[in-house]
Amino acid sequence: MARDFADKSAARQWIWDRLAAEGVARFPFPPHGRIPNFAGAKAAAARLLEIEPWKSATAIKVNPDSPQRPLRAEALRRGITVFVPTPRLRGGFKKLDPRRIPPDKIQEAAGLSRGDRWSEEMALADMPALDAIVCGSVAVTRDGRRCGKGEGYSDLEFAILRELGHPPVPVATTVHDLQIVDSVPRDPTDQPLSVIATPTQTIPIKRPAAAPTRIDWTRLSPEDLEEMPILAELKRMRISNT
Repeated sequence: MARDFADKSAARQWIWDRLAAEGVARFPFPPHGRIPNFAGAKAAAARLLEIEPWKSATAIKVNPDSPQRPLRAEALRRGITVFVPTPRLRGGFKKLDPRRIPPDKIQEAAGLSRGDRWSEEMALADMPALDAIVCGSVAVTRDGRRCGKGEGYSDLEFAILRELGHPPVPVATTVHDLQIVDSVPRDPTDQPLSVIATPTQTIPIKRPAAAPTRIDWTRLSPEDLEEMPILAELKRMRISNT
């Protein structure tokens, strides 16, 4: 049966319902309203870290959600520095340096609740060049479209780095096979996927969409700038450089 969705909200609801109904959703429950954790997340992470540029990366950005915790942990074990955006971008980015984390504390460092002990805040101006990015998704398509949980933070993080002058780098996501749909809409601000990794397959995107070059400030309200100080800081940097 074709799984074509005219809007992203319908795709999200279908995925959340199906993951729950099929019994492949994992803690935290329910999967609804979040980047859903899924059975096989560790296998999907291992699959992604066996392909380039993630395999030989030295610095990557990974979203803070539960299904990507195995990937954050395995990346740290491999000596990769991991940059994690704080939830809702309230505190900017955190740096997890594997050289500063004892091997028996990597699992703790890769989590949200106790990971702050092993991370350090990064000023925007100090963010280094990244080799690759991993983002969380609710639904994806084989031609590289995706939708998150609907709040736009992952796409905004990508745009922030572009606004800072960082070149576009490959973006991957790890999802359950049930999260692959036939079609979802694409917005101009969406970050383009290069690879989709599931517990059973790796899907390279043959022709990734063009990467956004900057933040679309028209989509941001004064409340957004107040709730996400990192954006206000970036806007000040932008103004001072003009």
